[in-house]
Amino acid sequence: MVHTANPSSSKSVAARGAPGRPVTDAGPAATLQPIVDWLAEYGATEHWVVSCYLKLEPRDRSRGKYLIKLKNRIKDRLAWLEAQGIPRAERETVGRDLERIREYLEHPGNVSTGAGIALFACEPLDLFEAVPLPWVFRSRLSIDHTPLIREAAALNDEFGLVLCAVYDRTSARFFTVTAFGVEELSSLDAGDTTRPGRFRGLGAAGEHKYHQRIREEKQRHYAQIAQRLFDASRDHPVRGIALAGMGSDADAVGPHLHPYLSKLLLGTVKLNPKTATEAEVREAVLGLRRNTERVWEAEHVASLRERLGTGWAVNGIEPVLQVLFQGQVRTLLVDPTVAQAGFRCAGTGHLTTTAEGCDGAGDPESVPDVVDEAIEEALRQGSDVDVVEDSDARTRVDGLAALLRFRRQ
Repeated sequence: MVHTANPSSSKSVAARGAPGRPVTDAGPAATLQPIVDWLAEYGATEHWVVSCYLKLEPRDRSRGKYLIKLKNRIKDRLAWLEAQGIPRAERETVGRDLERIREYLEHPGNVSTGAGIALFACEPLDLFEAVPLPWVFRSRLSIDHTPLIREAAALNDEFGLVLCAVYDRTSARFFTVTAFGVEELSSLDAGDTTRPGRFRGLGAAGEHKYHQRIREEKQRHYAQIAQRLFDASRDHPVRGIALAGMGSDADAVGPHLHPYLSKLLLGTVKLNPKTATEAEVREAVLGLRRNTERVWEAEHVASLRERLGTGWAVNGIEPVLQVLFQGQVRTLLVDPTVAQAGFRCAGTGHLTTTAEGCDGAGDPESVPDVVDEAIEEALRQGSDVDVVEDSDARTRVDGLAALLRFRRQ
């Protein structure tokens, strides 16, 4: 993306000075919003800002694949800048920013957690910020006059706040998980009143009552856990519920959840409540979210198949770019393996794969990857973005596909 944002949308940072970095709230409702708002304050600048979104899932970390892909992108972007006739001094400044990003990502301690990261760098603005993310749509490297923060903002809104209960039959621990991190809340102990005494051989009738009491106290305990989750959901808007425990008890709280929370249940996972760490809780919740994403992918691809030919969906890069320009896209489906150089029409901002596509719409301005640009434009319009990771499902997506807001004539 190389077009300069509208100067009237924000004061020049050079004129007003770089904004001060916010102090991030570390409370249970902490989010990425302060960082997003701070980066947004830079607005349009006279300098080039490098924005990098990088996937760090296990397959990306294998043999340092994410670094190899990053180096290839850096090489391509520098060659692209030179082809655009950008002055050498500016290219060298951008090159130093890209090198800072590469060096940061080469240090294992900087990418030790999370399935994604966003980095923003601009030497003239004294800007270098790394933001851990729960995931990213796809790895992107952009050079523009503004930090590209829409993906971070969208992930922050989409992830929201997830409540996680990790429990056994006598105790429970509660966590809030956001895109920013994890916070443990006050725990719950069933207490002596919910623990039956030792069975002392009162015959078959006494043994039956003893085990019946065990079952009753367990169910009362699980009901208390469900109530604590409901109370916590009243304090903070919740996007999901995760349940964790050992063995068959992992999903024992599910039947006790309020109907409102039942609809938000992401699933259950096995964790030991006595030893579970915040990092393990976060990874468990992210795993449940990834499973949910795969379900959504399958539903979107199935919907694409049903709606093609009816005017409610389109498939292919050029058709999608057309409906995206018209503001018709409700859900953008992306094949993460596809890249396509293209153009942006100077007069209208329309994206196209060929220079001829700008006929009558202003001069064509080269962009290194219209797929990346389509993601950014979809986020600007408030559309959903679904990167189809499943190898079988994405064979149905020709680079880009879209489910539409209204029927195409």
